Amino acid sequence: MTPIYDLHSHSIASDGILTSTELLNRAHTRGVTMLALTDHDTTAGVAEAQRQALHHGIDFIPGVEISTTWGGKTVHIVGLNVQPEAPALVACLARMCEVRRTRTEAIAAKLERAGIENALVSVYEQAGGASAVSRTHFARLIVQRGRARDMQQAFKKYLSNKGSAYVSVDWASLSEAVSSIRAAGGIAVVAHPGRYHYTGGGIRTFIDEFKTLGGQAIEVMSSSHSRDDVMRMLGLARDFDLYGSVGSDFHGPGNPQAELGAQSRLVDGCKPVWELLKTGQV
Repeated sequence: MTPIYDLHSHSIASDGILTSTELLNRAHTRGVTMLALTDHDTTAGVAEAQRQALHHGIDFIPGVEISTTWGGKTVHIVGLNVQPEAPALVACLARMCEVRRTRTEAIAAKLERAGIENALVSVYEQAGGASAVSRTHFARLIVQRGRARDMQQAFKKYLSNKGSAYVSVDWASLSEAVSSIRAAGGIAVVAHPGRYHYTGGGIRTFIDEFKTLGGQAIEVMSSSHSRDDVMRMLGLARDFDLYGSVGSDFHGPGNPQAELGAQSRLVDGCKPVWELLKTGQV
C-alpha cells in the first residue's frame, strides 16, 4: 500500500469543524497512513487524536501551528512531533492564546459597531469551546448573520487587513516559535509559504533566518499552492537544504484541494520530512 501523508490539519480545538476523533475517523476512511494534527496555537486536541489514531493504526504526529510576526506579516510555523507538555512550548502557546483573546474582544467590539449584535458571545458559541478563537470563527458568524455571502467575502469586507473589523496584533517572534518547537523535541516547518507575498528577496531572507534559527523544513505541497508555487518552494528547499513537507491544511469537508491526504505526493527532488519523523533525527 502506498503511504499517504498529511502533516497539516485542524480540529475544533482551533478553527476546524471536526473533533479530533472525527478527524482521525475521516483520515482512516481517506486512507491516510501518517497524520499530524496542527491546530493554531494549541495542542488541546492532541491526546484525543492520539487515542483514535491508535485505534485505526494511523501513525500520528502531535503538532501545532504557531502564529508569528515577521517583516510586518503574519507567518505560520508548524511544529511536528512536539511534546505538548514541554515548558517552553506551553509558555509560548499560553501567551498566543492570550493574544487571541484580546484580539477576539477587539474584533467583536468593531463588529458590534457595524451592527452585528452580541458578536463576542456568539463567536465563542461558534467556536464551541475552541482553545484558540480565530478570524475563521468570526467569518462563519458573519455569513450566518447574512452580512456576507461566503467566507471569502466576510474576510474581505470585515476581517482582512483592509476590512472594517481588522485588528493588528504582534504574534510570537520567529525565534520564539522555532525555539519553542525545538525545545519540545519537534521539527519546525514553514506553513504554506506561497501565501507570504514578500517582495524582492524577502522570502529568501525569511527562509535564511528560519534555517539559521534551527528550522528544518518547508511545506512544498499545500492546498494553498499553485503549481508555480510548488516549484518555487522546491527551489527554496533545495537552495537552503531544507526538508519538504506536505499538508492539506484541512479544516473540514467541502474543498477537494484541502481534503485529508490530497497533498500527499511530494514532488521529485525534495527530501521528505517524514524521513526525519521515522528516524527520530530531530
